[in-house]
Amino acid sequence: MADAYRIDAGGFLCAWPDLVDPNFFHRVLLMCQHGDDGAFGLIVNEPMEVTTRELLTSHPVFGSLDFPVFRGGPVDVTTLQYLHRIPAELPGAEPVGDDVWLGGDFEALARYVARAPERALGEVRLFLGYSGWGAGQLEAELRTGSWVPAACGVDEVFSNDPEGAWQRVLRSLGELGEGLSSMPPGPDWN
Repeated sequence: MADAYRIDAGGFLCAWPDLVDPNFFHRVLLMCQHGDDGAFGLIVNEPMEVTTRELLTSHPVFGSLDFPVFRGGPVDVTTLQYLHRIPAELPGAEPVGDDVWLGGDFEALARYVARAPERALGEVRLFLGYSGWGAGQLEAELRTGSWVPAACGVDEVFSNDPEGAWQRVLRSLGELGEGLSSMPPGPDWN
């Protein structure tokens, strides 16, 4: 695989303006893993209308909290993934770049969120499903221009304005990104 088409864990992918697939239209993904066997990432800018109270009704802690849940992608939407900035609190967490970790002890996560739900909003993101690609699939999509790789701060993962992430991440690329962030998906959208 060519290194130019490998996105390191912790890197971002921004959907090209004309990527109108409803799963990824104006979406920003944090890459969690990308290797010869495929890639795995999470959409960071698509909050769902469901909270943990509705999603995890039988959980003793999350079932009583209205903690937000994001759509991580169209794959395996029955699984819950989580990113965070509190690795000391969650044994078993795996690093995904600078200051972002994936997973860890779920019950420890629940206790942490229950102790400080407002603080946790800036440190924890729960995702239903994920975005995944088979071997060579993401590389092909990068070659055809479906995605724009970006390296912006991990604060974007935990932003209190997720809907604005697509434009912010594109604009972080400078002049090219500025133009892309205001480009319609196609001429017929003008």
